[in-house]
Amino acid sequence: MPTPNRRGPRALSEILGDLFAARGYGRYLANRELQEAWDAAVGESACRQTRLGEVRRGVLNVDVAHPALLEELAAFRKSELLAALRTGAPGTTIHDIRFRIGRTEPGPDDGASEGPEAGAPASTTRARRGRRKPGPKPPS
Repeated sequence: MPTPNRRGPRALSEILGDLFAARGYGRYLANRELQEAWDAAVGESACRQTRLGEVRRGVLNVDVAHPALLEELAAFRKSELLAALRTGAPGTTIHDIRFRIGRTEPGPDDGASEGPEAGAPASTTRARRGRRKPGPKPPS
């Protein structure tokens, strides 16, 4: 970190480091590296049916298109995927992978919303979660 009262020229590496930190380029590059490692690890067909989420406290969250693929990835390929991600994306520390059923195609806001039903109306969201929709009122 530069000293605030320092005068004179600064090293280019110091300036670029400050710029990358301020603009978030490091995070962007780490996410891109992680996505490329994931695509290589799961294969072409599965990468189209999955979507990487955030890494929180070393846990990578992955949305999966359907339950059969979720079970395959979680039960049979999890350790293989962890090893591939650790070697393919060494800049990101991953201890575990959490899979869940969710939206896998990019939305209009490209992931800024929370959950697969963020843009759905409230009545549709309740119905998708297994709650019954209120039916028509009985005649009086």
